[in-house]
Amino acid sequence: MVFEALVAQAGFTSNAFRPHESRLKRTRRREIEMSRILGVLGGMGPAASVAFLARVQALTPAAGDEDHVRVIADINPQVPNRHTQPEAAGQALGQMAQALKTAGAQVLAMPCNTAHAHADAIRAAGLPFIDMVAETARAAAGTGARRVGVLATPGGMRLYAGALDAEGLAMVAPSPAEQERFMQVVFAVKAGDVGPGQRAAMRDLAQALIAAGAEAVIGGCTEVPLLLDQADISAPLIDSAEVLAQACVVACR
Repeated sequence: MVFEALVAQAGFTSNAFRPHESRLKRTRRREIEMSRILGVLGGMGPAASVAFLARVQALTPAAGDEDHVRVIADINPQVPNRHTQPEAAGQALGQMAQALKTAGAQVLAMPCNTAHAHADAIRAAGLPFIDMVAETARAAAGTGARRVGVLATPGGMRLYAGALDAEGLAMVAPSPAEQERFMQVVFAVKAGDVGPGQRAAMRDLAQALIAAGAEAVIGGCTEVPLLLDQADISAPLIDSAEVLAQACVVACR
């Protein structure tokens, strides 16, 4: 420590005393030092959160461990129900955001579309918060589609209605019966059922939106990509979890 202080007082950089370190390695070390730590508010649901973290890893251009994004995650399945206890959910999410900040997070993200209704409580922690819904609506606009189908919870549908309107896009929503069926499929996934029956149901729901005029379909619930792939439907599929993961990589590297 004394040596380093004397070096600094003399106006030298520590790199001057690393002749063995290549310029490329020094550049990469500086990039790592400048990268930001991602804090993830997860657990809604747990399987979707784990899949999201895998996407962050897969989408990060990396030649080795040190090239990946550092992540601090709170996988908290005990967040109160976002549909029936919104006030308690918002309070819990605000506390999670503050705890992640205290732990060292510098950017926040949350792989749950519905819970973005509580974005203000999360932003109150004072860190940048990547808006999954807004990013996904922007990605939908990038497909060239003008009418976009959305598979989401009722709360998620309300958020996407506003986000798509802000992009100048029209939303195609499921019928009441299809929305009820969608929620049944989502809760089946949360209970661990990702079998052929649930996959077929999700595919049929997406195709129904296309039949109703959707030119692209947003998977606006993070359980959707656990059942549905692009190959399953005849229009572009915008996976909100993948959109968020890519935005996190861009923000943190």
